[in-house]
Amino acid sequence: MSEGIKKRQNTLLASLLLSLWAPLATGLAVIVSRSVTQVSDFIRRTMELLVLLLSWLVFRYLAGREDITPQEKQKWERIVNLSVAAALAVSGAIMFVLAILYHQNSRPGGNVVPGLIIAILGFIVNLWFYRRYKALGKEEPSTIMDAQRQLYLAKVLVDTCVIAALGTVFLWPDHPITRYVDAAGSVGGAFYLLWSSVRMLRQNGANALSKQE
Repeated sequence: MSEGIKKRQNTLLASLLLSLWAPLATGLAVIVSRSVTQVSDFIRRTMELLVLLLSWLVFRYLAGREDITPQEKQKWERIVNLSVAAALAVSGAIMFVLAILYHQNSRPGGNVVPGLIIAILGFIVNLWFYRRYKALGKEEPSTIMDAQRQLYLAKVLVDTCVIAALGTVFLWPDHPITRYVDAAGSVGGAFYLLWSSVRMLRQNGANALSKQE
């Protein structure tokens, strides 16, 4: 196994291990608050964890194997891309539905500090991994690495929405506007996830057509 493949595999493993705590920590934060943004964030992080696990398993399966045909390799890479796109789409749809339902029936409250701290830490980690996957992609183009780059870019931007929404709830917990800002944080994140999913599907389709030609 080459040094470049080891570096990519170790990066995937590190991102997977660091993502293990996110659903648990976010789930605990949901218990102590009633923020729709945190409920949506918990679902999103859980979906992303499953995608990272699949990406790592597929990359490890393909890494350094010479008995795999180009067609089989493309098939597995396409599975990873589609799984990332599906995770983004499902997370976005759920975030949007929850934002509408919770906005109509409740208002944010409780202690949002744990969720805000988790979101800030997540933003820092996700930004580092986004830059890492971007650098790895420049060193040697890889479909799986590019999918991770796009996933982490989405994670960074959605984390920004979460931080803005929870920060507003923290600073002005009793202000009527917090109800709308909390919902807007989920809606904004949802639309970006859905747009990212569509973009990945189009890119995957274009790549498949170019390889057939």
